[in-house]
Amino acid sequence: MRRILASLMTITAILAGPAWAHDPIFGIGPHVLFKGGVEIAPEVHVSKQGDKRETELGVELTYGLTGDWSIGMELPYDKKEEGGISTSGRGDASLFTKYRFWRHDTLGVQQSMAVLVKVKLDTADDNKNPALGSGSRDTILGFTYGYEGRKWYRWAGIRHRHNGKNKTGLRRGDKWLLDLVGGIRFKPTGYREPDTVWLLELNGEYGQRAKDNGVTLANTGGTEWFLSPGIFWTKRNFAIKAGVQIPIASDLNGRQEKSDYRAKLILEWHL
Repeated sequence: MRRILASLMTITAILAGPAWAHDPIFGIGPHVLFKGGVEIAPEVHVSKQGDKRETELGVELTYGLTGDWSIGMELPYDKKEEGGISTSGRGDASLFTKYRFWRHDTLGVQQSMAVLVKVKLDTADDNKNPALGSGSRDTILGFTYGYEGRKWYRWAGIRHRHNGKNKTGLRRGDKWLLDLVGGIRFKPTGYREPDTVWLLELNGEYGQRAKDNGVTLANTGGTEWFLSPGIFWTKRNFAIKAGVQIPIASDLNGRQEKSDYRAKLILEWHL
């Protein structure tokens, strides 16, 4: 009986530890770092929309202020192609913080909730290449819930992005993002063994119309839905996250090109 209790306590401790914490690929989750922890995450984002192609290379740096509160920054480098014209350079950097305000641990299961605040700064090389940045300071507020078990995972998240006005008077419409995610670990593994979780996300986006000096632009805003399969592979403090967003429904205002696909690859180290 003592051995059984010890084993159960070990499993619970492992699930509660930072190496077992997971987040969705395209949505948001309540995962935060342990106190004093550092996460380094190089990322690659690729997207295509009609004749527009974008590749973003970046790195996300995160620090655990406490066991429930993390802060960090994102530093991107963008390459955009449209109509045969290619531009590249430094993108808009972001600062963010996430606070986990609720956590409930039971045998083999951890549930938690968190809030997210992110500020996108106007730091892109838009003087040389105006297409690289938005030219405005934007704010994202989010709320997320997560359930992590030995086999099943599920997350739900909602975000609101408030876009600022750039120097020419253009203000892109605010956007709502909704994410519902499920995950499964087909084969439970030990802490020192490689671990694989398969994910399936439903990502919805609703954008309001943009305004140029107070004039509403007809060919902006609308709704898109994506079905996004992905994989989360971990080995102790290293992880690989990869997925692709496949558009399944679109109701864009006016004449706009629909999204063809989006893909993301993330490497994570916890130090």
